[in-house]
Amino acid sequence: MEISGNTRLIAHLGYPTTTFKAPMIYNPWFEAQGIDIKVVPMGVRAEDYAQLIPSLFRMTNIIGALVTMPHKVSTCDLVHSLSPTAQIAGACNAIRLEPDGTLRGDMFDGDGFVRGVLRKGIPVQGARALVVGSGGVGSAIAASLAAAGVETLALYDNRAASSEELATRLRKHYPALTVQTGLRNPQGFSIVVNATPLGMNAGDELPVDVDALTPGSFVGEVVMKSEITPFLRAAMKRDCQIQPGTDMLFEMIPAYMEFFGLPEVTPETLRKVAKIDY
Repeated sequence: MEISGNTRLIAHLGYPTTTFKAPMIYNPWFEAQGIDIKVVPMGVRAEDYAQLIPSLFRMTNIIGALVTMPHKVSTCDLVHSLSPTAQIAGACNAIRLEPDGTLRGDMFDGDGFVRGVLRKGIPVQGARALVVGSGGVGSAIAASLAAAGVETLALYDNRAASSEELATRLRKHYPALTVQTGLRNPQGFSIVVNATPLGMNAGDELPVDVDALTPGSFVGEVVMKSEITPFLRAAMKRDCQIQPGTDMLFEMIPAYMEFFGLPEVTPETLRKVAKIDY
């Protein structure tokens, strides 16, 4: 479908844009459905982001935006209202332009991750989970794991204050949840998540000591630069079940569609038309 004067836009905001996968999923599906909408990558550095947002949403044909690194946390201060999930996560990966001109923020990373875990038949209720990385995506995954009923949630970030702030928010909303911080050893955890950028660049260290992974545990990844990252490859050698970062993306898109008021779609349908090239 060609771009015309009737085409509506969803901005995909982040930096750098070279790792973006969403346009290659959304746009083929929009075209297959005859929907005149395009997801457009827009590279914006952190120092320019706050200035961009008000101007971007003055466009008359914009529906909203997908938000990715490094803007998920800073977006919370740039919208007029936030969903409860975004408030707990302290991060936002979706912006919707409301009829009255205000901006609504929401967060779907965590929902996408947990939906993928449950779809694979992994028990979440009562589980012990370790989430490495307490930035936007890590905070969202932690919030969704808490909502899904994990018993213990360990948080680690090389910026200790980020983990402590997230722990405070989690304890406030989930007083029965056991929350630990500063722990990076994956031994004894049935769910282990890399929610850091480690794995995007050649030579990155692994997020945890893979030799300490409990065989049979579930290991999830958020990095999407490759389907099987070095971390997932190492986890497979420890007989762990894995979830690539792209699974989270496919699982969260149906929630995005609902948020933007667009037609329903399933992850299976999206996979059939996606044009992801690693």
